[in-house]
Amino acid sequence: MAKRPLLVGNWKMHGDGGDLAVIVAIGEAARRHPAVDVALCVPATLIDRARRVCAGLAIGGQDCHAEPNGAHTGDISASMLREAGASLVLLGHSERRHDHHEDDALIAAKLRAARAAGLEVVLCVGETAEDHAAGRSAAVVQEQLTRSLAGAGGPGIAIAYEPVWAIGGDLTPEPTEVAAMAGLIRDTVLGVRVLYGGSVTPDNGAALFAQGGIDGFLVGRQSLEADAFTAILKLMDVPTR
Repeated sequence: MAKRPLLVGNWKMHGDGGDLAVIVAIGEAARRHPAVDVALCVPATLIDRARRVCAGLAIGGQDCHAEPNGAHTGDISASMLREAGASLVLLGHSERRHDHHEDDALIAAKLRAARAAGLEVVLCVGETAEDHAAGRSAAVVQEQLTRSLAGAGGPGIAIAYEPVWAIGGDLTPEPTEVAAMAGLIRDTVLGVRVLYGGSVTPDNGAALFAQGGIDGFLVGRQSLEADAFTAILKLMDVPTR
């Protein structure tokens, strides 16, 4: 059975109150395309305001701590995100794995905390340029999945395949590569929606989605612009494949 398409925007460390109009515009576009699930993962400072101005659009956080509370200055727990109005959270993004040196064990602990707090999770996995060049892409992704999920699964978890070498640049894997990786992910974790992330644009998104191997996208910089994000949303609103 085909899964409902899912489009998730990741604003990263962008956005303030002056950008609420962009969120409203994206919410209006989402209502025009009800066959696609749409979510925005915004900075924690915007979660409550985003939820208030845009009912019906899922709002998410970009990370959470593994503990429910404690002496963790500057961190935010999954239950805090939930109370602020988030319904989902990104975990394991490459910028957390590499810039903040998060390993799979920590990500697994965060995932358990998020699920316990009632948050859905978009778990990010992906190989580096070095792994890709050495032909280790599949092995790296499968290892990240196994260790980061630690046996967790179910309808509340989506997997975003984000090859590190494609994020923030102009490189994109071939649609057949993405479809093959999506197949590997589905064989490893049953019943999840599989997204692709990594320099997604309206131009390359059409070919990637048409290949049929993915259920949607995790979009970075293009989600900061309502028109670009809406264009990606439109190409996903197609009859069941």
